Amino acid sequence: MVCAASLCVAFAQTTTTTTTTDPVTGTTTTQQTTTSAAGSIVTYTPDSDYFMFRTASAAAPVRYYYTKDTTVVDPAGRVVNWSSIRPDMPATVYYSTVGDRVVVRKVVLAQPAPPPAVIKHEETTTTTTTRP
Repeated sequence: MVCAASLCVAFAQTTTTTTTTDPVTGTTTTQQTTTSAAGSIVTYTPDSDYFMFRTASAAAPVRYYYTKDTTVVDPAGRVVNWSSIRPDMPATVYYSTVGDRVVVRKVVLAQPAPPPAVIKHEETTTTTTTRP
């Protein structure tokens, strides 16, 4: 409980948790709604299942897990590739807490994705011919 409370403070977000108990069976059900956090992506490694995200410049980065169902969209709401994510890119993440993990459902980039890198290669050939 204390860890969960400290995570909410660290994220500076309000998470709505509803706990109900069935009076007949005594079964307790806890439901947590999806929450959002604005901040910056600190690191992203394509072959992993998480990225590091910071909600404030003074806050420590936190590990946010993603799944194959997690989407990344640009500010206009268009789906973009995960390769569009760069370190220090501002974003808003929509997540739920599943067990001890923060699982991201959607990442909304705060700025358009950078264009793919274009590498221009120019080659000059000089030929000298000597006449006898």
